[in-house]
Amino acid sequence: MSLTPSTMLPLGTPAPAFSLPDVVSGKTVSLNDFAGKKALLVMFICRHCPYVVHVKEELAKLGKDYAAKPVGIVAISANDADKYPDDAPDKLKEMAKELGFTFPFCHDETQAVAKAYTAACTPDLFLFDANRKLAYRGQLDDSRPGNGKPVTGRDLRAAIDALLAGKPVSQDQKASIGCNIKWKPKNEPAYFG
Repeated sequence: MSLTPSTMLPLGTPAPAFSLPDVVSGKTVSLNDFAGKKALLVMFICRHCPYVVHVKEELAKLGKDYAAKPVGIVAISANDADKYPDDAPDKLKEMAKELGFTFPFCHDETQAVAKAYTAACTPDLFLFDANRKLAYRGQLDDSRPGNGKPVTGRDLRAAIDALLAGKPVSQDQKASIGCNIKWKPKNEPAYFG
């Protein structure tokens, strides 16, 4: 298990456009689908990573807790599904149904969206404001597999709540840490060495 931190994309970066298939409905989901929302959370996750497995219930709970609020949420898996079959669309669909995801879970087959967001790990979380400028990128909370700290979503929830209240998001943001995205050999970004 390789520990990889988030690249910590500069705050204020505009949300890159995307158009990806939702593994559950088969419908195409795009950035424009979230127009009018005060916040948009883009989560790069997968099924097999122990760091995602550790927080998956909280990710599902986030979707339920903010479902009635003006927050758009989309999860994206960009892992190489040929080498990591647990991250293939059919397995992602099982995960979404098992956890009761209330948000789309998309598959980034070409990995182009992950590269556009400079996603580096799973989970890698990007929260954008109403103008789709990056307001938060970082950890869900301080919990990691085996460290004994409870999974609360505290850091991410504080950022979402600040946006919803029209307040500034704290600039004190800690990088998310998880398994590296499983890049296809031809797609490995230059920032990985």
